Amino acid sequence: MSPSSRLAPYPAPHGKTARRLEWTFLPPHLRAWIERRCGSPVVSAISQNSGFTPGFASVLVCEDGSRHFVKAASVKAQRLFADSYREEARKLAALPPSVPAPRLKWHLDDDWVVLGIEYVAAHTPQRPWRADELDGLLDALEQVADAVTPPPAGLALDTAEADFAPLLDGWPTIRERRTDLDAGHLAEAEALAGRFADVVGGDTLVHTDIRSDNVLIDSDGRALICDWNWPVRGAAWFDSFAALLAPRAEGIDVDAVIASRRLLKDVDPEAFDVNLALYVGYFLTQCELPAPATSPHIRDHQRWQGEVCWDWLAERRGWS
Repeated sequence: MSPSSRLAPYPAPHGKTARRLEWTFLPPHLRAWIERRCGSPVVSAISQNSGFTPGFASVLVCEDGSRHFVKAASVKAQRLFADSYREEARKLAALPPSVPAPRLKWHLDDDWVVLGIEYVAAHTPQRPWRADELDGLLDALEQVADAVTPPPAGLALDTAEADFAPLLDGWPTIRERRTDLDAGHLAEAEALAGRFADVVGGDTLVHTDIRSDNVLIDSDGRALICDWNWPVRGAAWFDSFAALLAPRAEGIDVDAVIASRRLLKDVDPEAFDVNLALYVGYFLTQCELPAPATSPHIRDHQRWQGEVCWDWLAERRGWS
């Protein structure tokens, strides 16, 4: 039985998961500042409704025909997201030109954090995943690893070992709630997850949030990686492995992909099991939290991701 026949289809509406601020609701002084940076009055704003955050994120079409991708969040009303955008600006400014990512053109850090990012004529990967678009993403992630091993000088990053440690905290709750899963298998998965620090370390800038809404595919099939909010210093293979979760659930033979990819083919298979167990602990904990009004689909997304990781881990460990 293939994974796609065991698992429910992806439950969130692709490309329509975010409830975002619209251009007309930004303060007039901020809209005027953005138009000055764009160099022309804005005639339309196309909200980008993928992702799970409520910050402003729109393609602005200007009177002179130019297009600009702009993100914005209020420091007072949306502090968490303003902090995230501030970090994204810092990381984007430090990325080498060889990293396949839209470039930061300008930014503001005041009562609002605003990012002006290079507009790219592109689309997010199709769902279910297609093999050619996954190949494009994995090519891009190999370029990233080549360009940011070691990470850019002066860019202070947490280590993967330190950043991922809180992902273990939910296991007591999972053991209590998931009585539908074999207790022995849960115990084995928890023990695997506890070994994460032995496998996730490294000297590569790791994105840590590779999923379809953080990827763009251009007209040549080239992938660009977006949303560089919270990278860490870790293993070069981490993002490439994360990229396989949804494609496996949607029918792609990821074992063949692993065998063909230079960042994955020589990794100890046990490291992948440890990583899957770590994901299980995170997703199956987060999905039980209340859904914020600004992101009504995030818990469905996390629950599906958790089940996808559990299914793959169970297959790899030979659990019935």
